Amino acid sequence: MLASLTISNIVLIEKLHLDFEKGLCALTGETGAGKSILLDSLGLVLGARADTGLIRQGEEQASISASFSVPEDHDVLTFLKIQELQATPELILRRSVNKDGRSRAFINDQPVSVSLLKQTGEMLVEIHGQFETQSLLNTRMHRGLLDDYGTESKILHRLADLWEDWKSKALTLEEARNQAEKTRAEEDFLRGALEDLDRLDPQAGEEEKLSQQRARLMKRDQMLEGLHEGMQGAEQGEEAFGVIWRALEKLGEEGKDLIAGVDRAAAEISEVRAQIQTLSDSLNENSLSLSEIDDRLFALKNQARKHGCAVEELASKREELAVQLDMIEHQDERLAEMMHAVEEARAAYIKQGKKLRDVRQMAAQKLDKLVAKELTPLKLDKAKFVTEVKEQEEEAWGPLGMDHVQFLVATNPGAAPGPLNKIASGGEMARFMLALKVVLAEVGLAGALVFDEVDSGIGGATAAAVGERLARLAKHRQILVVTHSPQVAAIADHHYIVRKEGAKEVLTTVFSLDGQKERTEEIARMLSAADITDEARAAAGKLMQKSAA
Repeated sequence: MLASLTISNIVLIEKLHLDFEKGLCALTGETGAGKSILLDSLGLVLGARADTGLIRQGEEQASISASFSVPEDHDVLTFLKIQELQATPELILRRSVNKDGRSRAFINDQPVSVSLLKQTGEMLVEIHGQFETQSLLNTRMHRGLLDDYGTESKILHRLADLWEDWKSKALTLEEARNQAEKTRAEEDFLRGALEDLDRLDPQAGEEEKLSQQRARLMKRDQMLEGLHEGMQGAEQGEEAFGVIWRALEKLGEEGKDLIAGVDRAAAEISEVRAQIQTLSDSLNENSLSLSEIDDRLFALKNQARKHGCAVEELASKREELAVQLDMIEHQDERLAEMMHAVEEARAAYIKQGKKLRDVRQMAAQKLDKLVAKELTPLKLDKAKFVTEVKEQEEEAWGPLGMDHVQFLVATNPGAAPGPLNKIASGGEMARFMLALKVVLAEVGLAGALVFDEVDSGIGGATAAAVGERLARLAKHRQILVVTHSPQVAAIADHHYIVRKEGAKEVLTTVFSLDGQKERTEEIARMLSAADITDEARAAAGKLMQKSAA
């Protein structure tokens, strides 16, 4: 709710501070007293376009500050946190306008753009009058208002999920098609590259193995000579051990331990001889020559450079190319499967979208009937309110559905319904808004609603009906109404009077009428429209009593 409004140097206002309360707040006063100045000031602090003509004569700057009290779970606090601004249940919006046209905006004393101030203000206050741009006139908001009124959130969430699934699969299909076109152009390259790798047939660990063989072959002769000499020494050693063994055998029992040692040494020499023979055989039996190994290594490294990978990765690269080529050869089948999945996702979205449309149309019919009941007492008995729900072109579909929702009105019998702001007059528009707002009492974010001249051109029972509906609406929201109707003022929870005062300099001031006597006197003035008579005071008292009842 709007907690207070402070205005400095706006037209006839030098300095003014107003505290507001919950419920229905009526602002009254004679024509020209300055009620419109209050609304202009409120509009400025909510982000309306700055007008230097509002700056009080002789001053360089005008400023307006509005404080709000909002619930801790209000969406405006989440919005401000996303903007990295201080967000507390006590919000202060401030706006200053200089004579040179410059304007500055603040939220909780943090500088912000006027655009951000306006976005924030729209979440806090709705102004409904003859000249303001009301949120309910914005057709982009109508679908959301209807959904808030009569659509279960789970239906909307399900549709949003189906939309995301459809668009995700469609995007995947598009990427696959692009990749298919790209790979078709590369098909000849892939085939040739795969054939080259198949002929080469790279093996895991082959480069290291070939490098080791190459190193051994480069010193093969030297190794073979050493192995030959080693073999000769081993053979001589075996013969020497035989001589030693036979000599020690003559010692009998005393030579057993010595013979055992000779046996162990002979076994070691025999093992060394066998290893020498194995290594010698491997060098003699190597199937590749040094030049063949060099050619093989060159071929492997050439292919690795061609594919931008290590020699060790050639085998896996070959598998990768094979997969790509297989995709080309079978991509039509895969694309067909993906297209089928996209069509299934689209069909599921359309099915849920039609279900949502049925729900919306039922809610629209209910809304239209309830609004119609409110129109007759508001002297709009010949008018018709229609909530239009129709399917949009596919390019306009989205996570919120396939429908365009618009509130339409017809003020004359037989006339085709049209947009509210093009059909209704200023006074009619405000009453349409009131009727709709009464029905949509708990829909929307704004905790404060302002109605300007909602009772324009009406009186008697119709004015009483306006007041009764404002009072009903005030059970859910804070309502500020600028009124000339004594019936509306009498039913208000709080009453403020706007006056011009001063002899040398005329200034606009606003007083809160707290006492019963003060309120009765103001309502009597509104009834008499001239000198206040005892009869007017008596009639005002009756209105007050009736409203209290």
